[in-house]
Amino acid sequence: MPATEQLEIETKYDVDEHAILPALHELPGVASVAQPVELDLEAVYFDTADLALAANRVTLRRRTGGEDDGWHVKLPGSGSGRLEIRHPLGRVVSKVPIQVVRSVRVHVRDHELAPVVTLKTHRIVHRLLDADGEVLAEVADDHVTAEVEGAEPDTWREWEVELVNGDLDLLEAAEPLLRSVGATPAKGPSKLARALGSRVPKPVDRVLPKKPLTADLFRLYAAAQVDAIRVRDPEVRRDLPDSIHKMRVATRRLRSALASYRPVVDREAGDVLRAELKWLAGELGAARDAEVLREHFAATVAEQPVELVMGRVAGFIDDHLRGVYKAGRTQALAALESERYFRLLDSLDDLIADPPLTGDERKAAKQLPEILDHDYKRMRQAVRRMEAAADDTERDHELHEVRKAAKRLRYAGESAEPVLGAEATALAGRAEQVQEVLGDHQDSVVARRLLRQLAVEVHLSGGNAFTYGRLHAAEEVRGERSYQEFLELWPSLK
Repeated sequence: MPATEQLEIETKYDVDEHAILPALHELPGVASVAQPVELDLEAVYFDTADLALAANRVTLRRRTGGEDDGWHVKLPGSGSGRLEIRHPLGRVVSKVPIQVVRSVRVHVRDHELAPVVTLKTHRIVHRLLDADGEVLAEVADDHVTAEVEGAEPDTWREWEVELVNGDLDLLEAAEPLLRSVGATPAKGPSKLARALGSRVPKPVDRVLPKKPLTADLFRLYAAAQVDAIRVRDPEVRRDLPDSIHKMRVATRRLRSALASYRPVVDREAGDVLRAELKWLAGELGAARDAEVLREHFAATVAEQPVELVMGRVAGFIDDHLRGVYKAGRTQALAALESERYFRLLDSLDDLIADPPLTGDERKAAKQLPEILDHDYKRMRQAVRRMEAAADDTERDHELHEVRKAAKRLRYAGESAEPVLGAEATALAGRAEQVQEVLGDHQDSVVARRLLRQLAVEVHLSGGNAFTYGRLHAAEEVRGERSYQEFLELWPSLK
């Protein structure tokens, strides 16, 4: 049975032993409350020796005794809920199955997972139904016993309201009703957090000082990119749309920051990290490039007049790119399971905890304009090399270098926004325009290479390569149009 996913939206309340649930049928939209269901649950939570999962608000448990027995992984959500991934129970008891480990690999890497807490819960579930009998929410009355190695068992009672098919208004309405009979917001975000208490490492405060130094800004921006890599890793493994692209963007932003902020970040240490981030982006690249080309050609071939599409063009291109994507994804997943990747993640942890700073303690408001000016001049030099190109092939190469320089300038501008405000935002916006136009140009270059390759294959197999030539000509027009757009945009960056 494959893994399943659901968004968990719930609220928790602490109550004493004598509390009595109020009349839940009085909640808006609730027509009746089903007969209570009693369950005896046991959940064994696994983590590393240093509680890496708990520190990142991730839980991994093996639960039995309920209606959802299995291995459960809960990841922080972007909104009010948490993503819960459920795997079948299987026969393994003491060791976490590899498919479950992979969903938390970005946090645990190659460290051993072992039981850290056992929670035994006597649960009484009250299902809130609408007029049609659909379950809107479940209210669980839990008596919990937590067993942590080296400590006396802890017991408490809590109420948990979890949405099923209801909306957030129901959760909001439930709070005053439950509090009216003595319930109070739970002391921790989860039973596990309460059981572990102070054993969980506290998150680092990332608030920017009122008058930040440049190093403060680097720490904040770099930490955001490392967080993004941690979020995107499990999404890539689950093959979510655009996840590879978003993970690559995070690696590129961090690479750019390590270069742009060289006045305050040790160059040697930064360059080692930049090389490893470049490796990771490269391992993700083949799948992402195939994604982009598939979307582009699906639309482009569909736009062609039917009488000018000779043969199974769309299908042949798509078959080829699906194969490239599959191979690229296999390559990407292998990289995410490699020791090299694990050590890179370790290095990123160290970067945030103790950045290799040069000791240049200058105020960001004064130093950032110099950093941005340096990146602008670097881009201007790339433009001059492009203007001096001897032929179209060299020009295409240099335009790609200009694009990368524009991207670095954009990211530097975005990182400076908390200090320089609208000025930095405007610069980043103009650089992004250049980046996108030249990205379109580079995509046309890559598309032309592929079309020529496929045209040769079709011709050698006895097919008609006419349409591939037509598409190739369209890509040449696309590339030239992008080049002309760049020439119009470039002066705006001055």
